[in-house]
Amino acid sequence: MMLKTPRLVLRRFRTEDAAALAAYRSDPLVARYQSWPAPVPYDAALRAVRRFAEGSPDRPGWFQYAVELAAEGCLVGDVGVFLHENLMQAEIGFTLAAERQGRGYATEAVGAVLADLFGRRGLHRVAAECDARNHRSARLLQRLGFVQEGTRRQATWLKGEWTDDMLFGLLATDRR
Repeated sequence: MMLKTPRLVLRRFRTEDAAALAAYRSDPLVARYQSWPAPVPYDAALRAVRRFAEGSPDRPGWFQYAVELAAEGCLVGDVGVFLHENLMQAEIGFTLAAERQGRGYATEAVGAVLADLFGRRGLHRVAAECDARNHRSARLLQRLGFVQEGTRRQATWLKGEWTDDMLFGLLATDRR
């Protein structure tokens, strides 16, 4: 269940990850385009990591990978995958601690998950969406080969305002 890159380990969450998860998800810059309100209390983070740890990357539903820096052994983010019932398509999302952004870690982590989804698991399609104001996430998806398939205008009520959602898709044939 573990995925490795030259700099990262993507693994199952552990209870000792709760403090780090609470810290980076409490950062207003990290939480700005996400569905959760900041700050994230430690007890809520602990419940989340316990729930994440129970998931399976091979069963339909959400699975959250913990993203750890291999050299330092510290949690710096997470990548979520929603595997559809047909086991042929998925949705993906990602979060990275603000102080670790801009170094290619998110691209590396999402790329590793995509390689596993399309390679070992043989998926046909992976979708992603992001707040239209989240230009950094949109650029990351495009760097990894995702195609912007559309925009849902004022489709999400988030933190007291209507937001536009950018829709992205990546097919197995796009990766060849």
